[in-house]
Amino acid sequence: MPLSNLPTLQSLLLSRRLALSVLASAALVAACGGSDSNDSTTPPVASQPATATLAVLETTDLHFNVRSYDYFKLAEDASYGFERTATLVRAARKEFANTLLVDNGDTIQGTALADYEAEVAKIPCTQQLSMYKAMGALGFDAGTLGNHEFNYGLPFLNQVLGGGLDVDGVDKALKCAGNGFPMALSNVYSSKTKQPLVQPYVILERKIAAKDKDGKAVELPIKIGVIGFTTPGIMNWDKRYLEGKLYTEGAVESAQKYLPEMRAKGADVVVAMLHGGLDGAAYSPTMENPGLHLSKVAGIDAMVMGHQHSVFPDTAATPAFTQAGVDNKAGTINGVQSVMASSWGKALGVIQLALKWDGKQWSVDKSAGKSELRNIQTGKDAAGKATYVAVDPTVAPLIESQHQAAIQYVKTPIGSTDFRMSTLFADVGDPGAIQIVNQAQRDYVADYVKASLPQYAQLPVLSVSAPFKSGFQGGADYTDVAVGPLAIYNAADLYLYPNTVYAVKVNGADIKDWLEAAAKRFNQIDPAKTGEQQLISTFPGYNFDMFTTADVQYEIDVTQPVGSRIRNLQYLGKAIDPAQEFVIATNNYRATSGKSFIAKLDGSSAIWASPDANRDVVIGYVRKKGSITRAANGAAKSWRFTKVATSANVVFSSGANALPVAQAAGLANISLVAADDGSGKGTSKYRLDLSK
Repeated sequence: MPLSNLPTLQSLLLSRRLALSVLASAALVAACGGSDSNDSTTPPVASQPATATLAVLETTDLHFNVRSYDYFKLAEDASYGFERTATLVRAARKEFANTLLVDNGDTIQGTALADYEAEVAKIPCTQQLSMYKAMGALGFDAGTLGNHEFNYGLPFLNQVLGGGLDVDGVDKALKCAGNGFPMALSNVYSSKTKQPLVQPYVILERKIAAKDKDGKAVELPIKIGVIGFTTPGIMNWDKRYLEGKLYTEGAVESAQKYLPEMRAKGADVVVAMLHGGLDGAAYSPTMENPGLHLSKVAGIDAMVMGHQHSVFPDTAATPAFTQAGVDNKAGTINGVQSVMASSWGKALGVIQLALKWDGKQWSVDKSAGKSELRNIQTGKDAAGKATYVAVDPTVAPLIESQHQAAIQYVKTPIGSTDFRMSTLFADVGDPGAIQIVNQAQRDYVADYVKASLPQYAQLPVLSVSAPFKSGFQGGADYTDVAVGPLAIYNAADLYLYPNTVYAVKVNGADIKDWLEAAAKRFNQIDPAKTGEQQLISTFPGYNFDMFTTADVQYEIDVTQPVGSRIRNLQYLGKAIDPAQEFVIATNNYRATSGKSFIAKLDGSSAIWASPDANRDVVIGYVRKKGSITRAANGAAKSWRFTKVATSANVVFSSGANALPVAQAAGLANISLVAADDGSGKGTSKYRLDLSK
């Protein structure tokens, strides 16, 4: 039976949920038996050895996907959604006598419903966020904050967590509905108090079902410590909200500070909730994904990860993570049982901790643990179509009115388009869904510079953007706006994230280096190789920054190594002057956290941090223009591949039945190889003829 759900203690559970959000530190007592019996007799605490299993269940990066519903397409999508993850949670609770359910952050942002409740029709203090209301049906035990929890500012975060954040500009005394479970975050501090923004950890006092050496059922006390960490990148990504109000420290430093304290308070088991993943680089306190290093801190028994939207353990033939210390088969990171449960509710992470009782306290048997992911996709039917677990019927009714209100909001008309605006072939040269974003950003920044930054008024203003939806999540994960009326939900599809517009000042040499970094999107192609070659690398599509204007022209030579691919870079028909200065419109993430592109993208080159979201700028641009056309808004190709003959096919994957999109964009060098590329993601295989 789960630690948090007892049919014999329903009233206690209800009061516990109401109290959780306002606890400064949790020392909560709940009972847990091995059956549903109503026998009130409590077995005595065993002084002899016993064993038990604690199943740690993780959700991560839910991004407000309560429903299996795509607000950009106004259609059901069974491939994700918390309402299906909930079914997996309930099944796990039936399987395991003792469970701990935790959420790993990036929970309150990500869908049109999230934006609706935060910015369009802000929920009142007395009302829970729909995401938290849905999670309440499952009774989460603890959670942490991801970077996207800060996207809407600290006052909103304070409200949705129930109040109590002691930080400048926030009403600490506010008492709101809250999230319904304790939050723990150890490495983010209030500049005002020099104390953690929320409690760094919680220690949950429980009783769990165990068996003594003779196999007899016994009930034993346990203290479970749960500590949270998030990525320090929040200080750059949401600088406009956080600068001067918060500061961060490294995950390792925070763990070293608080783990001894947790153990001293009697924590038998410690679970680390890391809103970050795995990076093989040397440790630094500001690193985004410090899981490899955090796992080495003494005292962590289990680690749940996220942020990277990836999976661990990874059973694929070529796992995403293979760094030293990573064991996908054992599900461990440097010996610590770990999981990373994808994103959007696609999977539930399950860590089984084998516990041993010595008569006084518990220890973890590291030789007997297990980590796994339980996916909402269950397989395929006879027709080859993916099948999924059923939705938990209790979830959708909880948020139905808000769900419908968000749908009506995103249907608000803003214009029309005479062409299909898509990122299906953005990787190979179609600017159809990128140019409109660049145009909106460029005009917005140019107007501001002219009006308010006269010292930069003589500099050319350009814009870069990227295909934010480029197939990572499967065949439906592409921006794809149909011909006809445009509504707000279409603009949200064109610009997926709630980023804000930034302007940076760089020179011609910087632009070349920036584009070289973006060209990591492609594998190096060997023209003489006779075997089929994959064009697209693991470099994320949302980092494939590109220009889409006749003013800038360049080639990408994929036969060359990384760093040597940009050829014939021109501005206004002439070779770009390395010393000429430009203003580039981009987003806050790139402007402040783009050091992997060029050193200047660390915030130092920013000349303006606007208050407006890129998405809202796009909406405003479309409203102003009214009629969007291929000729004016979707045909400007700044770049092309350098022509080269290859001995074998150069191939890539994109959405199924999409060849007409490439043809309409004038990409005559694209052909279909296979309707099903064999990935199981609903994508087709296409050929790129580099000789054309």
